Amino acid sequence: MGNDPTCRGKKMNRKLTARQRVFLEKLLELYHEYKGPVHYSDVAERLGVNRFSAYDMLKVLEKKGFAASSYALRSAAAAAGPGRSLVVFAPTAQAIALGVQESYLPDEWQRVREQVLNLLRNAREGNARDLLSDLLASLPEATAPLTFCTEMVGALLLNMKRVKARAGDLNPFRVLLALRAGSTTPLETLPALSVGATLSTDDDTGASLTRRLLAQARRYQADLSRLSEDARAALIHFLEEALEALD
Repeated sequence: MGNDPTCRGKKMNRKLTARQRVFLEKLLELYHEYKGPVHYSDVAERLGVNRFSAYDMLKVLEKKGFAASSYALRSAAAAAGPGRSLVVFAPTAQAIALGVQESYLPDEWQRVREQVLNLLRNAREGNARDLLSDLLASLPEATAPLTFCTEMVGALLLNMKRVKARAGDLNPFRVLLALRAGSTTPLETLPALSVGATLSTDDDTGASLTRRLLAQARRYQADLSRLSEDARAALIHFLEEALEALD
């Protein structure tokens, strides 16, 4: 995972107080407005609080995995404010996904997201093959690109769970973890990784499931390319949640 603040945040308390949520919402708003990191004095000015209070609260959000701090040149900061400090803050993917889920994404997606997560939790002890077959049967009903991609991520992970026991040293989840630690997003590579893991392990019944996955992979790639930045951030965060659900 490296120093990815989003990954660090998974191990920390994600619950936010009402005051922390106000600061996070303002950080998200300014980040989208400036199209880049925000100096803490900007957050303070917009909220009408002391700039040091804003700094302290943003550091709390950083510890919880919702913000990431960095240093910027004075000219790069939207409003550096008095003093020498040029510490700027940006919301993490986890924060963007949280804001998107609560403010922009439809209730239908929230329902599908929770259904897929519950399915993956059941796969810990249940029959991943049967669960995968059921999920694939529901895929044609998904119309919105984000909803379809969410169900497909669940299906691809269930497929990896199905073959994990027979894959030996070629553990597909280990490969996916390596991708998450690098700069390449696993969303694009997930279909090839999931289907590829089945090629040397499938029996006749499993091969049928693989063919059904392949039939949906082209639509997945097309829908993925059409997602907005916010929807994509939500899907990346969902993938993190999905992997936790299977763990």
